[in-house]
Amino acid sequence: METSASFAAFATGLTLSLSLIMAIGAQNTFVLRQGLRREHVAVVVLACALLDMVLMTLGVSGLAAVLGDAPGLRDALGLLGALTLAVYGLMALKRAFAPHALRAAADGTAASATRVLAQVLSISLLNPHVYLDTVVLVGAVGAKQAAGLQNVFLLGACLGSAAWFAALGYGARLLTPLFARPVAWRILDGLVAIMMGAIAYGLARESLHF
Repeated sequence: METSASFAAFATGLTLSLSLIMAIGAQNTFVLRQGLRREHVAVVVLACALLDMVLMTLGVSGLAAVLGDAPGLRDALGLLGALTLAVYGLMALKRAFAPHALRAAADGTAASATRVLAQVLSISLLNPHVYLDTVVLVGAVGAKQAAGLQNVFLLGACLGSAAWFAALGYGARLLTPLFARPVAWRILDGLVAIMMGAIAYGLARESLHF
């Protein structure tokens, strides 16, 4: 029973992290661009992954501490997280029926590692969705995990983030032709919608105690 609970917590963290991070935005596009250019890929991948890990750790540990003695508030935050994930899932489902292709430029002049690091940090930290996704949503779901399973959940979430950025940065030249095809985005967005919907349902069910 303990092994299955640990696996469930790990899988929840992994799928939640991946479903939140898969949507192509400024950060993912920048990682992909650097991968296409083969320019300071390790710096970009490490910066994005470590930033996510720090923010998710702060979210899970901070919210767990704050909400530990407030079950009503914890359930309310869980419902808010479920609602937000449901909205995200519907948005992904909508994108699945409005196919698009990824266009990422691999040209431009070379930049120093310091400049690239500054760019990726500004793109990441100045995006309010980063905090909503990592600190609030991941934190809320993580804080609701049973005692002793929060670290397992966090491990899954951190692994999902690191794996995604590594695949995006180092597999850019392989992934770009694939995601130039609209059908690939239909499948990806459909999977994201399913994952988010499943997590939202589970979170709502647990918060409402039914």
